[in-house]
Amino acid sequence: MIDIEICPLKAEHIDSVVAINNLSFPTPWSRESLEKEIEDNTIAKYVVAKKFNIVIGYAGIWCILDEGHITNIAIHPEYRGIGAGSLLLETLIEICKIEFITSMTLEVRKSNLIAQNLYKKYGFVQEGIRKAYYADNKEDAIIMWKHNI
Repeated sequence: MIDIEICPLKAEHIDSVVAINNLSFPTPWSRESLEKEIEDNTIAKYVVAKKFNIVIGYAGIWCILDEGHITNIAIHPEYRGIGAGSLLLETLIEICKIEFITSMTLEVRKSNLIAQNLYKKYGFVQEGIRKAYYADNKEDAIIMWKHNI
């Protein structure tokens, strides 16, 4: 983990983020959606993880009043399991502290136990289910919250 750098997502990272997005999600966000997030969405904060100056992952959060809603965390498949996801999530938590966010939330696929375990490691707990949330296969989403940031 020592050689992983976290920095703000910039336009120059979009190609890498799009590639990671396409490798990570059954229904990935479009390039246009990602560009609008970093250019136009004033409540959005995005960061990338880089190893040897190669973008290996990214994460985003929407800061709405006193809540943070994690939009995405994704790591390139070749770099999973080396701690980049943890570093990105720690960075989102730090952003929330800076922004005076008191609670964080997210939705995660019911089948994505690896992600659920990462969130639990950082104090997130399951507080609900969104039935048939994901359009691609109608899979349920687990709603997780972390309070008292």
